Formats: sequence, C-alpha cells, structure tokens
Amino acid sequence: MFRHVVLLRWIPEATAEQRAAVESGLATLPSLIPEIRSYVFGADAHVNEGNFDLAVVADFDDFDGYLVYRDQPDHVALIAERIRPILAERAAVQHEI
Repeated sequence: MFRHVVLLRWIPEATAEQRAAVESGLATLPSLIPEIRSYVFGADAHVNEGNFDLAVVADFDDFDGYLVYRDQPDHVALIAERIRPILAERAAVQHEI
C-alpha cells in the first residue's frame, strides 16, 4: 500500500463557502478515481494552536495508483480552481504502508 498525506492551511480571507467547496470537491474524487482504496479528509478541530486547517489521507495499492490520482484531470482542476485560490501553505508526504 502507498499513502499520501496532505495538510492545507487557508489564507485568512478564505470564506466558509470556499472551504466547503474544497471539501465537496474532495468528496467526489473517490468515485472518479478507482485507484483510490481509502480516502479521508477533515477540517481541523481547533484543539491546538497553529494546526493546519485541513488534512487529506489517501491510500492506493501502489505508487502508480498514486500517480494516477495526482495527475487525474478532476483532481488537478480541484487544486487549481478551489484550493490554490485560498491556499496559504501546504505540507505533504507520501510513504509505503
């Protein structure tokens, strides 16, 4: 298995509607990309100061499945149209599990 973990921090001006649009877009991806084996995401619970705003954890059978996801047109469009306009910071890691 191959795991992709992303943390996103929004700009202060990001509206609730924009953040919701990101989450609704993310929710569509598992049905569009059969290589996804597990896909969970969620907004920070605001328990600790300084956390990122949203986390995404995606699992694939292998590295090649991740590459399909990374380059899939709906995923690329979601990043360009909904995420980047409100993105302040991103951190990511991919690893074998």
